Amino acid sequence: QVQLVESGGGLVQAGGSLRLSCAASGYIFRPNVRGWYRQFAGKQRELVATITSGGTTNYADSVKGRFTISRDNAKNTVYLQMNSLKPEDTAVYYCNVEDYGLTKRVYWGQGTQVTVSS
Repeated sequence: QVQLVESGGGLVQAGGSLRLSCAASGYIFRPNVRGWYRQFAGKQRELVATITSGGTTNYADSVKGRFTISRDNAKNTVYLQMNSLKPEDTAVYYCNVEDYGLTKRVYWGQGTQVTVSS
């Protein structure tokens, strides 16, 4: 089993920055993909950014140039640096891991609230 714990959410003014962290406990197989997703009130969860175990990144168009995903494999932690935040970034942010051992496994964190005031 893998457990994911997010931190770093909060309230920030538009134009500000936040850094989210997602620490994983338990063994994660390689290859794997670590990701951040967000869920707006009353909407489905959507992709924000992913990073593979090889370091390849992928971003939603809405956050390209503003958000940066990174990972520290030694700490089993993934980060989401969010700059130039907008009120429309307000959502609950979830981290996720998909790993590929004998079977595909998917785990989710509990979520952290990000609120951007105008």
